[in-house]
Amino acid sequence: MKANNRVKGGSFLLSEVDASAVFTPEDCTEEHLMIANLSESFIDQEIDPYDDVLEAQDFTLLVKLVKKAGELGLLGASVPEEYGGTNLDRISSTLISEKMVRSSSYSLTIAAHIGIGTLPIVLFGTKEQKQKYLPHSVSGDQIFAYCLTEPSSGSDALNAKTTAVLSEDATHYILNGTKQFITNAAFADVFIVYAKVDGESFSTFIVEKKFKGVSTGAEEKKMGIKGSSTRQLFLEDVHVPTENVLGEVGKGHVIAFNILNLGRYSLAAGCVGSSKWTIELAVQYGSKRKQFKKTLTEFPLIQKKIADMTIYTYAAESMVFRTGGLMDATRKTLELNAEDHENEVIKGIAEYAIECSMNKVFATECLDFVADEGLQVHGGYGFIQEYKIERIYRDSRINRIFEGTNEINRLLIPNQLLRKALKGELPLIDAAKKLEQELVTYIPSKWDEGVPLLQEKAMLNSTKKIFLMVLGKAIQQFKQQLEEQQEILEIISNLAIQIYAMESVILRTKKAIGKEGIVRAKQKWNITAAFTQESFAKVEHMAKEAFVMMEDGDELKMTLAILKKLVRFNPRNLLPIKRQIAAAIIDSKKYVV
Repeated sequence: MKANNRVKGGSFLLSEVDASAVFTPEDCTEEHLMIANLSESFIDQEIDPYDDVLEAQDFTLLVKLVKKAGELGLLGASVPEEYGGTNLDRISSTLISEKMVRSSSYSLTIAAHIGIGTLPIVLFGTKEQKQKYLPHSVSGDQIFAYCLTEPSSGSDALNAKTTAVLSEDATHYILNGTKQFITNAAFADVFIVYAKVDGESFSTFIVEKKFKGVSTGAEEKKMGIKGSSTRQLFLEDVHVPTENVLGEVGKGHVIAFNILNLGRYSLAAGCVGSSKWTIELAVQYGSKRKQFKKTLTEFPLIQKKIADMTIYTYAAESMVFRTGGLMDATRKTLELNAEDHENEVIKGIAEYAIECSMNKVFATECLDFVADEGLQVHGGYGFIQEYKIERIYRDSRINRIFEGTNEINRLLIPNQLLRKALKGELPLIDAAKKLEQELVTYIPSKWDEGVPLLQEKAMLNSTKKIFLMVLGKAIQQFKQQLEEQQEILEIISNLAIQIYAMESVILRTKKAIGKEGIVRAKQKWNITAAFTQESFAKVEHMAKEAFVMMEDGDELKMTLAILKKLVRFNPRNLLPIKRQIAAAIIDSKKYVV
């Protein structure tokens, strides 16, 4: 298969996807599981004993333990072997991220270092830059930080005020400015800094801590992730050699956006790991704690919480591994066919920017929900710092702000979809027009409700039609002004996210039933039935909300009549299904599917 035949980002909205082509957690190899076990053992044995000390910001110990991770090869997963790394696939990196989160703030230090800190050099650095910096990143001898946000520009990153002026002898750029909320700032040796050359050309620089004029502010007093370092970075007439320009002058946005895409994906993987951890803590506590002569897990309302936490986490996990599989499949294709490998790899990352944003939004909100319910299961003890759930609850909140707020990501998704449509990469507009004609005489198809996943698949297909209905009417109604209608764009985005989540869950379960049989895959089937039905109810509500915003009178009545045909499904009683889901979790005392 050639590189240009790879699965197009966003194409799932228009086409039926074959379950066999989707990567699921059950597809992990023995090598993947070894990496996961190594990461888990490292956290249990080397980091957890120092948990309280690290949370109190012992940065000397923190740096020492980062180097220990380097000794085990946990810092080089994304770095080519010629620079000391292990060049692992995306799924391996996903598993490392998922397992590392049990170390709380330590995992953030690692994630910032190996992810947004080092990846800019891995993907955009010259050979000389890679030789100079990457081996030290892999060993942990140097720690890296990413510096994009400024006091006056968060989500509006391209409005940076930090400047870079070429010296008279053209050997250095002189940087001046302030960067805000920089993770690892207290002990980082290398900073990836974004600045505007001559106040105009947004560019990227590799800045070393030892350069004269580099300093940091005081530690921020944060709600959560307390064990990590978060400071301002000050640049006062810092002379940065021209050979430390990363990529091309004026092309810093290419680096920033692609690195953020990967950061969003990795963040989602970490949120899946934290959600699983939270379920484990909640069910173990609930199985021991007694009230009214019963354990908490014997109460149906607690069982419902455990089931809902599991259902949401299963969906997030399915999305994350599916997306990782897409990126790995593209990478394999490129390694076999691409002449300009590095540029094609970057294109491959950009291809799935939509999916990365979807993962970020869904998984961060999943963790917030799971953490909140997990704390509720703990009752009053969940409010006490002695219990890990209290920290998970506080730490989880930053994720919806990291790597572009969820609001920004929700606006990016439809904007990127429409950009692909206008470039002819994704025939969304044509599909919406064609569907408009078909729906006039649409008759709902019939299916056998007793056949596994048949109703769920029908709901998914209806959701795709509803998405195109909303999108088509929004384009007709607002045309070029659509980008100003953020409430409509949010609904379009949420519909697309629900489609990706529903489809990921259905395809994963379909694949499992095919391999294991319906009996062994019963937990997955139950989860899929519950998630799909509840998601579909949200879809109907969102669609009605959108149509009411855009239409009125007879036109609205006609649209709602069509919508009624598309949502004509008999609801299932989810009570026994959720009790079965919870029973499996309570029996295992951890997240199992």
